[in-house]
Amino acid sequence: MILLLDVGNSNIKIGAVSNDKIVKTWRIATDLSKTADEFGLVFIELLESIGKKAKDVSGIIISSVAPSLNYTIEHMCEYYFNLSPIMVSHKINLGMNIIYSPPQDLGTDRIVNCVAAKQKYGYPCLIVDFGSATTFNLISNKGDFIGGVIAPGIKSSAEALTNTAAKLPRIELSTPSSVVGISTVTNMQSGVIYGFRGLVEGIISLIKKECGYSKLKVVATGGMSEIIVAGGSTIFDTIDRTLSLEGLKYLYKLNK
Repeated sequence: MILLLDVGNSNIKIGAVSNDKIVKTWRIATDLSKTADEFGLVFIELLESIGKKAKDVSGIIISSVAPSLNYTIEHMCEYYFNLSPIMVSHKINLGMNIIYSPPQDLGTDRIVNCVAAKQKYGYPCLIVDFGSATTFNLISNKGDFIGGVIAPGIKSSAEALTNTAAKLPRIELSTPSSVVGISTVTNMQSGVIYGFRGLVEGIISLIKKECGYSKLKVVATGGMSEIIVAGGSTIFDTIDRTLSLEGLKYLYKLNK
């Protein structure tokens, strides 16, 4: 069994791979205060929930955008699984060229998404990831990552409204029935959801115009992707919530 770890700013997505298939996924909080032992016990319990033990794990690969947690997670892998994990970076075999300056500044979450999208959907391809930030990642008609866009995340934008305006409440991120709201909450929901839909569609339109690819496939991923689609957007060809784990699975095969 192979473990896939996608360490994000808010959550750690975990995938268990058996016979080249992701057979189980979990999501736990990214807790910077946790020790290697605490993480180790959590991982042991997760494996036990599917009838597996630490000795059944033969490899681990990690993508992390939380560098302060990397040592803790690596130490956990070595102590509890007796394995040195593969750490995703621009230096490993990615199966694609990275055109970015400097390359080490490119988040590994963006790398694994692009690797998976290239394999699953071909190229040229545009991957929009709705996470803590909203990233747009362009794969050229030659199969190279050639850059993109970083915009605020949906949650962070909603939090900014609440934190900077004393009378605005925290809201549930759901799509209101109409753009024109009749309450403070529906006004805010409309601004966040429909506002982000306009932002995303506008940036995608500009990217299409600039790159000139007539058959650019647009893929959405990330926890907030379905909210944008629920808002009425039809600009995506597909939504793929497991893209990052699929990318990690492919990278493990390339680098094991």
